[in-house]
Amino acid sequence: MTPKVPRGQGGFTLIEILVVVVILGILASIIVPKIMKRPEEARRTKAKIDIKAIETALNLYLLDNGVYPSTEQGLDALVTKPTTGIIPKNWKEEGYLDKDPKDPWGHPFVYLSPGLHKEFDLESYGSDGVDGGEGKDADVESWNLD
Repeated sequence: MTPKVPRGQGGFTLIEILVVVVILGILASIIVPKIMKRPEEARRTKAKIDIKAIETALNLYLLDNGVYPSTEQGLDALVTKPTTGIIPKNWKEEGYLDKDPKDPWGHPFVYLSPGLHKEFDLESYGSDGVDGGEGKDADVESWNLD
């Protein structure tokens, strides 16, 4: 025998379920776009942090060797001892960075020494990997960090 369910206590009607689905859809349309912007913000923040870390390594290189690596030597001079240009006399055997740095989008950082803005310029071209751009494609520049 199945017990009788009193009228009004039988569960949700189709209309009630549809109302809940519509409300959830509205909430999702408001919340999801805000959440989806976060990964790009996180990449931009990581690029800024990486640039500061590379700047620190470059300054240590300067303290040890009296000059920054040349543009030709590039950031690779922080990983392996340069064999061209001004050969550093006090280069640390363990290097200044573990590996050749890439920006959060997988592109190499752009390094220029002497720089146009400072003693050296360090830059990530952003998500598109091309100089210039706006929004998510905007460059992250060592001389223009927030």
